[in-house]
Amino acid sequence: MVETAVAVSSPRVASSPRAGLGRGGAHHHRRWAPAISPSYRVILLALWLVGFALVFLWQSTSVGRVGLYTRSPLPKRAPYVAEMGQWVASPPVYDLREFGGVGDGLTLNTAAFVAAVAALAERGGGRLIVPAGRWLTAPFNLTSRMTLFLSAGAEILGIQDERYWPLMSPLPSYGYGREHNGPRYGSLIHGQDLKDVTITGHNGTINGQGQSWWIKFRNKVLNHTRGPLVQLMWSSNITISNITLRDSPFWTLHTYDCKNVTISETTILAPIAGAPNTDGIDPDSCENVVIKNCYISVGDDGIAIKSGWDQYGIAYGRPSTNITIRNVTIRSMVSAGVSIGSEMSGGVSNILVENVHIWDSRRGVRIKTAPGRGAYVTNIVYRNITLEHVRVGIVIKTDYNEHPDEGFDPKAVPIIENISYSSIHGHGVRVPVRIQGSAEVPVKNVTFRDMSIGLVDRKHHVFQCSFVQGQVIGYVFPVPCKNLDLYNERHELVKQSTLQNISDIDYSF
Repeated sequence: MVETAVAVSSPRVASSPRAGLGRGGAHHHRRWAPAISPSYRVILLALWLVGFALVFLWQSTSVGRVGLYTRSPLPKRAPYVAEMGQWVASPPVYDLREFGGVGDGLTLNTAAFVAAVAALAERGGGRLIVPAGRWLTAPFNLTSRMTLFLSAGAEILGIQDERYWPLMSPLPSYGYGREHNGPRYGSLIHGQDLKDVTITGHNGTINGQGQSWWIKFRNKVLNHTRGPLVQLMWSSNITISNITLRDSPFWTLHTYDCKNVTISETTILAPIAGAPNTDGIDPDSCENVVIKNCYISVGDDGIAIKSGWDQYGIAYGRPSTNITIRNVTIRSMVSAGVSIGSEMSGGVSNILVENVHIWDSRRGVRIKTAPGRGAYVTNIVYRNITLEHVRVGIVIKTDYNEHPDEGFDPKAVPIIENISYSSIHGHGVRVPVRIQGSAEVPVKNVTFRDMSIGLVDRKHHVFQCSFVQGQVIGYVFPVPCKNLDLYNERHELVKQSTLQNISDIDYSF
């Protein structure tokens, strides 16, 4: 049906230039849809608005979908993380300044550290960020499942007034404070009975400011044993990395009766003289420890593996075992690069020391013990050790007679056996080897192979032995002592010694 009347009656259509003539001048008539009533328009508008609202609601409430119109700002950290196929709350991250911390080197921040750690403990763990600045504090405790993160330029400073340092009970395997009877000072950063603890960062520093402690110790005005810089006790799954530890009042990093400890990319510093007992790292009655990629220059042993002192260590009965020390550079002008003992009365076994460079030091690698210690030092491997300007390279000493009290048993003699030295090289060494066993404490089954050390003095006998049984395999320089059997590179016996018990120890040079 053609609606001719509608088209003809409209003046706008008739006058429109688009309404031109067709062929033969005939007019083409437009067809028009019927007009929509106002009620239908209202209905369509309402439906369109409802549809838009549904799409917006879907977009804003859907988890993980990309926003169609607007995006919410991304959070600094996800409030939930995927774990074992489920969404769980992510650990909190706090900044020390949120708890009132002021990094001016003058304000005491103990309350801020304590409050921050308490907040993490309440949340089941998390991360505490110490930003750039100098953060003076008294000692504080860590908590489980915690990361203490030191930003670049951050330095935690230990307060020098010992009145702020709490007193603790003596270590059970030592009988009493190491320097005085009775309680001992706690550490600047302390933790015990913890799991999953990390201290790391962007090479921030923990500074014990030990100078005043060293002076007071030398002047004998302290009434208690000095405290370590960092001490973790009876804990597991510990990671310490990418930080600097310096100027501890006493031992720097002391892990006591801990399991699964990794210390890496860590720098440990103290003056090479005048900083007494500032050992770098002391694994003490610890199991499954890795120390790697570290630089240590301190005023005592760089690394000292311990396990208790005389009768107290024997009674406590916790060995240090399964410890690897790898890719470490050490300087110790007054002591040794790597020591075992002298406190080793819980036993020490399964130790690997490899790829270690020891320079400008009094001694290189040392085992020290004495009658009264009891227990054992066994299955120790030294491999690829470089000694540069070292007074005595390899030391085993069995008369280190320092005891906690008169209650030790002199008949409790330690067993020293199964010690291997291979690929030992260096220059500027005065005495490459000094192994001093005794009739009471002989040293058994010591092996040397691939050893060449440049000497400072060729006039004296510098491969010194006493009460030692063992073997030399292949080429070793300087000429080994007569106590040892000689084997060629094919492990064929060349000469068997019958002089294991002779002694040519000479301390005169």
